[in-house]
Amino acid sequence: MNKSAKLVATAFALIASASGTFAQSTATATATATIVTPISITKTVDMNFGNVAVQTATGGTVIMDPAGVRTATGGVTLPAVTGTVAAASFTVNGQGSYTYSILLPSTAVTLTNGANSMTASTFTSNPSGTGALTAGTQTLSVGATLNVAAAQAAGVYVSGVPFNVTVNYN
Repeated sequence: MNKSAKLVATAFALIASASGTFAQSTATATATATIVTPISITKTVDMNFGNVAVQTATGGTVIMDPAGVRTATGGVTLPAVTGTVAAASFTVNGQGSYTYSILLPSTAVTLTNGANSMTASTFTSNPSGTGALTAGTQTLSVGATLNVAAAQAAGVYVSGVPFNVTVNYN
């Protein structure tokens, strides 16, 4: 290659690299984060199935819906003197207009009276599955099914371990 061709190639390379430097452009952006009110749940009322009677030969269930309405199946009856009857109730608080998911117990809860026991299972809630925090709060009610054995011993039965209801923002 002759000297002038080398000079032209070197000049072209210098011009190309110099023009690339001037074609550069920069933009800026900011970062933002919003911390929302933490979601919380507080128990306001414990679950109470009230007074229950059972036949000697046949057990059954007491189904309590989230509104606190009971129905009996099998050999279980509900006496006219009901005792205290209440679905569990919770207050959920958090960021206004947000929705949240509800996680109920998936395993039975054992209620005991000394050596005697029975279980509560099949938990249901209102709202069911998902709730909405209108103005940042909502009442969550929980019912369940009480499983009563034939000839279940008389007495007051209480869950030794409370059951958990969990809420999470969607």
